[in-house]
Amino acid sequence: MKRIENVAVIGMGALGLLFGDLLDRDAALSVGFIVDEARSRRYAGEPILINGERRRFRYLPAGATDAPADLVLFAVKATALEGAMEDAAGYVGPDTVVLSLLNGITSEGLLERRFGRDRVVYCVAQGMDATRQERTLSYSRPGQLCVGLPDDRPRDGLDALTAVLRRAKVPHTVEADILHRMWSKFMLNVGVNQVVMVREGNYGTVQAPGEAREQMIAAMREVIALSAFEGVPVTEADLKDYVDLIDTLTPDGMPSMRQDGLAHRRSEVELFSGTVCRLAEKHGLDVPVNRRLYETIRAMEAAWEKG
Repeated sequence: MKRIENVAVIGMGALGLLFGDLLDRDAALSVGFIVDEARSRRYAGEPILINGERRRFRYLPAGATDAPADLVLFAVKATALEGAMEDAAGYVGPDTVVLSLLNGITSEGLLERRFGRDRVVYCVAQGMDATRQERTLSYSRPGQLCVGLPDDRPRDGLDALTAVLRRAKVPHTVEADILHRMWSKFMLNVGVNQVVMVREGNYGTVQAPGEAREQMIAAMREVIALSAFEGVPVTEADLKDYVDLIDTLTPDGMPSMRQDGLAHRRSEVELFSGTVCRLAEKHGLDVPVNRRLYETIRAMEAAWEKG
């Protein structure tokens, strides 16, 4: 079995820092973050605070050629994935394991088309309440990585990945049906990320009974209806499990879309209600809750662009 000894992470948002830091704490691993030259100079001069602890990391040059890593971990926003693949291409060699921490159900396919299907291990990152602000990352729950393969492709990459996650004590599970897990997490994101952003709130906004929670659950139920047509049926039991998970999160925490909203950044709405609306149109389904969320979020973004 191949052994993972050096790791390249691209993306220094909440998830990239959280899991990159956990891996970096394993003395047997060499972990580096792929960044451009300007960021490398800026980051090298000042540590990052993770739950109050000063952490310094190794930085790798974006766009380097012929510098393959054993594991490349993509942790950027979906809107930045194309550029990230360019920046990280030189770190992906014949035996590299490629892992995506991106939300949604599309990034693995994009990575497969660029780097080859046998390199990509499918992944869902869930259960964390991490918040990144400037050079500070805080979280009370690290969550876990749910990993697996969608078919009978070779397991070498998956086995090597789970071995290093186990050794580095990174919380994880190996999923027998990773596509079902991905669609279930997609359902969660479609509900909680979008509703908290539109309501300009936090996890507490949807934990309390009321209109926001009902809107979240209605958006999630539209994903349940859609999933049957896509051949990966999600159930009401899955919905209950994920709503229960939301209720365990720190009420003052917030999902990444709300953090984008506070910063007036372009959000991942195309990844969530955008995807729901496109697939619903293909199958002739009506998804009024997600259509309204999509329209509202796009209007919010347009207002930010106008200043």
